[in-house]
Amino acid sequence: MNNITLPQQLARMDRDRMNRYSENLAFYNGEQWQRRSARSERQLTINYAKALVDKVSSYLMSGFTFAVDPVIPVRLTDSDIPFGESSPDPAAAAERFLRSVYDDNDLFALDFDTEVDCAVMGDAAYKVTWSPTEKRILVTAPDVQGLYAWWIPDNVTSVYRVAARYRLSAEEVNILYGILPKGKTAWVVELWTDKLFELWIDSDQVHSSANPYGFIPYLLFPNLREPKKFWGISDIPVIIESQRELNRAVSQLSRILELSGNPIAVLENVEESSDIAVRPGSVWNIPEDARAYLLDLLQGGGVRLHIDFIELLFRIIHDVSESPKAAWGGAERDLSGVALEIEMQPLLQKVRRKRLIRAAVYRRRNEMILALAERFLGQSYGDVTHRIIWGPVLPRDFQRQVTNEVALIQSGVHSRRYAMDSLGIEDPEREFSQWLSERQRIMQQNRDLNAKSTHLGSE
Repeated sequence: MNNITLPQQLARMDRDRMNRYSENLAFYNGEQWQRRSARSERQLTINYAKALVDKVSSYLMSGFTFAVDPVIPVRLTDSDIPFGESSPDPAAAAERFLRSVYDDNDLFALDFDTEVDCAVMGDAAYKVTWSPTEKRILVTAPDVQGLYAWWIPDNVTSVYRVAARYRLSAEEVNILYGILPKGKTAWVVELWTDKLFELWIDSDQVHSSANPYGFIPYLLFPNLREPKKFWGISDIPVIIESQRELNRAVSQLSRILELSGNPIAVLENVEESSDIAVRPGSVWNIPEDARAYLLDLLQGGGVRLHIDFIELLFRIIHDVSESPKAAWGGAERDLSGVALEIEMQPLLQKVRRKRLIRAAVYRRRNEMILALAERFLGQSYGDVTHRIIWGPVLPRDFQRQVTNEVALIQSGVHSRRYAMDSLGIEDPEREFSQWLSERQRIMQQNRDLNAKSTHLGSE
């Protein structure tokens, strides 16, 4: 083992996990038949698996945003804030900086793509680094098929080493690292710990230095966590059998309908036949004791049995995937808010389980971004906390929600900022700053008008 280099070691690791990734990805992309028919029969693929993953991911990421709060609340009065300027709250400044990084990296779009990838593969990752050439923070989502992790056995959340393995062309290696590999392509391996960074190209270690960030820049997380396991569970395996059976049942019904539209002629007591064609106006000459008729594959309600079986398969898929029919806009009756929530409970519970994992990931990602800002930009925002805000999964009456928030603010239960977060306002600090500015201008205008009115009255 001492003679095996790190790239060679990685090539032999986690083969079962890599095979599982490939199978799930192929199934999501429509490769769902186990074997192709030798007779070139019609094999339809009703890719409900892809539709399901995309649908659940849309529900999960609906209304996603974040907020930054100070550990110790900052107490300010109107006199502490210069006219027309924003609050000097460091948490507000940190939130504005994070939003600029999100916009710069188009993270809201990247997060949705990553969520779909995570649901398919079972795992996903983010990488947060500093670009010395562009002088900005980069946030990317590397392919988990090239990531390897080591963690403390009794604590799967404590990762102490991460390796990334990917293939580049010789030109790309030369541009990025100034090294020309022997072949047309090369395997590149990055090894990260809290204190160390190593770079390997093929079997050669070309760089080793202290970690410039002070933390591992990778965030690996599961789609859904299996107890006591580090790697996650995909949404695909639970529906594989029912999805394949759906494809088979629909293909079978399609063939029956095709044959019924092109009926088969059945001849009894006929030894030989020629020029027998089923078409309007055709005349058949058959022996006196023979009988001819068209085979009716639809008689006896046979098609209804196939349709009922297909509907049963759809119900099974909805049940095992925790995605009720109502989640697809298929509610067959009008439901009240409570009734709809009961109908959607399986999906709501699944989304909540995923959001518990994602909230910790997004909080940690924001912390990494601010840590890089302090290290490379000299911008320190003090002690702040990160709050992840999710939109409602079910439709809400916006007018009623606003009325409720107004009542909660007036009773002192909610702050204005919390209410704006709940209503989906993207930048509550900016909105509150504008409200303060407008309020000050209105108060100043009222004072000026009152002074003018008093002056005219005295005359």
